[in-house]
Amino acid sequence: MDWHLLGLSFVTVFLSELGDKSQLAAIALSGRSQSRKAVFFGTAGALLLTSLLGALAGGAVAELLPTRILKAIAAVGFAILAARLLLFNNEATPDAE
Repeated sequence: MDWHLLGLSFVTVFLSELGDKSQLAAIALSGRSQSRKAVFFGTAGALLLTSLLGALAGGAVAELLPTRILKAIAAVGFAILAARLLLFNNEATPDAE
């Protein structure tokens, strides 16, 4: 097992998940429920499943495309998202009544 990659993956996901909407949903669910264990195991299971799907999809795509192209696609995708957030007004339009 590549322990460096394991640690890097853990730290990256841990830091990116702090304060995101799934953590806020877990806080809201545990505040309204009697079983904090059920909320913990449910949210942990969901995170494990989504991580598994991401790793499987990433492995499959990596077999089809070279790493350099994958990194370029990811960089362009993030740049488009950043430009959209910075340049376009994302205010919701008022509901028409």
